[in-house]
Amino acid sequence: MMPDIKANIDTVKKEITRMCKHVGVAENQPKLVAVSKVQPIERVRAALEAGHRVFGENRVQEAEERWGELKPEYPDVELHLIGGLQTNKASNAVALFDVIQSVDRPKLAKALATEMDKQGRKLPIYLQVNTGREEQKGGVLAEDLEGLLADCRTLGHNVVGLMCIPPANDDPTLHFALLKKFAKKHGLARLSMGMSGDYALAAAMGATDIRVGTAIFGARDYS
Repeated sequence: MMPDIKANIDTVKKEITRMCKHVGVAENQPKLVAVSKVQPIERVRAALEAGHRVFGENRVQEAEERWGELKPEYPDVELHLIGGLQTNKASNAVALFDVIQSVDRPKLAKALATEMDKQGRKLPIYLQVNTGREEQKGGVLAEDLEGLLADCRTLGHNVVGLMCIPPANDDPTLHFALLKKFAKKHGLARLSMGMSGDYALAAAMGATDIRVGTAIFGARDYS
């Protein structure tokens, strides 16, 4: 059964607005990034038809298959890469995406800088921080963040903020607070944090970008 995508988007936005007003940050309404990974194209089209224009994808190849068709129809779409990126996909990522949220190592930063120069596209990037120090998860460790940021700035990157994905069983507030602390220390304005289960909390804690998938599109079918 097709979810009511427009109603879901409205519900998420209203809850974010309510929480922002509750904590007194209503003027800093976060950007809602609709995470369309593994979703049927008809659900993505429903979001587009509802007027939504900011989307997030985890994998370059899947995004190319979906947005190669959709982006020409909707040229005002802003597409964020929010998943891990291999250096051999840097060229494809720079060509397709408008924002890269998952930069986590110097080698990737260098590959992206080379491709941006080659393609004449200066994309804003976020540095992904592994706040939970999870071995299976991407992201730079806290003690390496300053060095990675310096490398990115030397390469000429437009580093606009930080991103994190807290461990599933942890209290996300601890990770959101840590990310905010790092961003303030390094003079970065944007915080990409919060997902379907904790987006209102993230909004209350200062998120500028919130990545919501299943609360908009419904459960993913990985079969």
